[in-house]
Amino acid sequence: MVRPLLSLLAAAVAASAVSIAACRAGSRVAPTARLLLAPVPNSALCFTEGAGTPVGSAALLRVDAGGVRAVVAGDRSRSLELGFTYQGPSAFAAPLANGEMRRQIGIKLRAHDTCNVVYVMWHIEPTQSVAVSVKHNAGMSTHGACGATGYENLQPLASARPPKIEIGSAHVLRADLDGSELRVTADGMPVWEGRLPPVAATFDGPGGFRTDNGTFDVEVRVPGGHAAGGRCP
Repeated sequence: MVRPLLSLLAAAVAASAVSIAACRAGSRVAPTARLLLAPVPNSALCFTEGAGTPVGSAALLRVDAGGVRAVVAGDRSRSLELGFTYQGPSAFAAPLANGEMRRQIGIKLRAHDTCNVVYVMWHIEPTQSVAVSVKHNAGMSTHGACGATGYENLQPLASARPPKIEIGSAHVLRADLDGSELRVTADGMPVWEGRLPPVAATFDGPGGFRTDNGTFDVEVRVPGGHAAGGRCP
């Protein structure tokens, strides 16, 4: 599935400027310039949960686990793109910390640690949607300490239903954060626009990705590809 994924990545970049302009009339978030993003080599990904297996290129990974978490070494950017092909349910499934059984993939922004992070998630099952949340737990830094506490699910100023994800389909999820203003596109189409609460500015960290209960071929993209000499948190 390498060729379909790479083709969709290129098409999404070309389509995104047009689609965002078309949606601007219904948006209440001021426009910002979109940065060109480049693939992050697998060697620059820091896994905090699970792992990935290289597939076909130095920047494409297959993940197959109940939960996978990773960030980009040395990253401090505010834009991240996640190209992926959905290969179906993971071989092993695990409920989320709140007990819900959900299949999803998404972006991590300002990931200070597992207790303080911004999530942009594309839900696959049991329902399909794009959701944004801020997880904040002052003074906590481990899953054992914060668990599923500290989440604030955000309401958008403008939103749209994302394309349908099916087994074998390739997609691109992108998030651009400018101050507190967040824009999310799915396959180049605007699907979520809004503002983060002030508490999201009290922590900072690299961008990354998260998957739950699915098998995906994943490519992470950030400005410049990655920070040379960047270290894992």
